[in-house]
Amino acid sequence: MKNIKMLVLDVDGVLTDTRIWFDGKEWRRFFSIRDGVGIKRLIDSGYKIAVITGTKAEDIRTRVKNLGIQYLYEGALDKEPSFLQLQQESGVKPEEMAYIGDDIFDVPLLQTVAFGATVPEAVDEVLEIADYVTRRPGGMGAVREVCDYIYKYGAFSSGR
Repeated sequence: MKNIKMLVLDVDGVLTDTRIWFDGKEWRRFFSIRDGVGIKRLIDSGYKIAVITGTKAEDIRTRVKNLGIQYLYEGALDKEPSFLQLQQESGVKPEEMAYIGDDIFDVPLLQTVAFGATVPEAVDEVLEIADYVTRRPGGMGAVREVCDYIYKYGAFSSGR
């Protein structure tokens, strides 16, 4: 964990509980305030945050912007090209990254980064390879749990 400088996030199932609803114009998601606090605290401590999601949606873009997340790649069911672009744009190497994902699209990234986390309700293929499974479910504090862990033990922890 001492090398971690960036947290990369999936959205549906990680930052959300996988449920969506239609408001008459667009599909919408619920996001956890606690996850947002954890993300903001990491950013304020010098960590970089990225989101790579298969979805293209205004509510995701708004959440990313409001939290000050530096990198967003959307519409990426095959996440590897976006992940390579992220490395080039950020200058952060996979061995300096943590990733949280929950579905088969996340497997290649979970296998590449230094620390791969998932949520308890992830698909079996992800549960089998993750370095860490959160106690809290996706969209309900799972990201905060990983953020707190990185904050305590990551590259910018300063012995906290």
